[in-house]
Amino acid sequence: MSHHEIITELKNWLSLQIIGQERLIDRLLIALLADGHLLVEGAPGLAKTKAIKDLSRAIEGDFHRIQFTPDLLPSDITGTEVYRPEDGTFIFQQGPIFHNLVLADEINRAPAKVQSALLEAMGEHQVSVGRESFQLPPLFLVMATQNPIEQEGTYPLPEAQLDRFLMHVTIGYPKIDAERKILHLVRNEAANHVAEPPKEVTQECLFAARLEILNMHMAPEVEEYIIQLIMATRTPENYGEDLASWLEYGASPRGTISLDRCARAHAWIQGRDFVSPDDVQEVLFDCLRHRILLSFEAEASGITPDKVLETIRERVPSA
Repeated sequence: MSHHEIITELKNWLSLQIIGQERLIDRLLIALLADGHLLVEGAPGLAKTKAIKDLSRAIEGDFHRIQFTPDLLPSDITGTEVYRPEDGTFIFQQGPIFHNLVLADEINRAPAKVQSALLEAMGEHQVSVGRESFQLPPLFLVMATQNPIEQEGTYPLPEAQLDRFLMHVTIGYPKIDAERKILHLVRNEAANHVAEPPKEVTQECLFAARLEILNMHMAPEVEEYIIQLIMATRTPENYGEDLASWLEYGASPRGTISLDRCARAHAWIQGRDFVSPDDVQEVLFDCLRHRILLSFEAEASGITPDKVLETIRERVPSA
């Protein structure tokens, strides 16, 4: 089987396990193939945890869940040095961040000091303790979740932390037909009628798929379209006075890189060997909604990041 066929088989199996959240499955696979991290925002009970746990069952790699709470310490994530009395030395005991797939559950419940412990790990794929740095596994993905409903006792993620995430995905409730299927699925699982995952996807396959994605054809016009979308967030006055009044800060170069890699991964998953402007538009909101900073005037008027990005998409001509 080709690498694309293996990933398609994985996607089809996940769609049978996670019902009514096709967007979440698609974005999770894009993050995996684009070597990035995912921030998922949605109400409790929408299968966010189940999605990454099921993914870990089907790929070669280990999984760990970290429940973020107000009393969590940075060393609870990265690990700590342990004293060895027999020889009077310290050895580093790795924390849960040293896994292939990491679920940072309710990340906004921990204070900023703990959130920042993820910064180096997500950005540099390493953890520094004292004078030493420890490399994380080559296959490393963090999926963080946050609950938009409860704001009491939460700590909003700082911009530097948000910028480390490849995508910020918002998910909603499943439709009525999906709700019926969820009932049947849970009953079957309770009766131990659980569908086994397809043949395990090896890390070698994932790395080969990433290389194919990086080598996909992207026309200069599509590349220019990505750049113009980013520039529209930085110089909004060129696209209307309303945009200029809504935006305080635009997307960083990480936004450009994310748009490029996610558009490529989306096109590859769809079975194409080239990237189109439609692929860029498909991932635009998830790649940039957490990378633009709205003005006070925009927030007071009820303008959302998605509204700003929708306006930019309408006004920036595609290739």
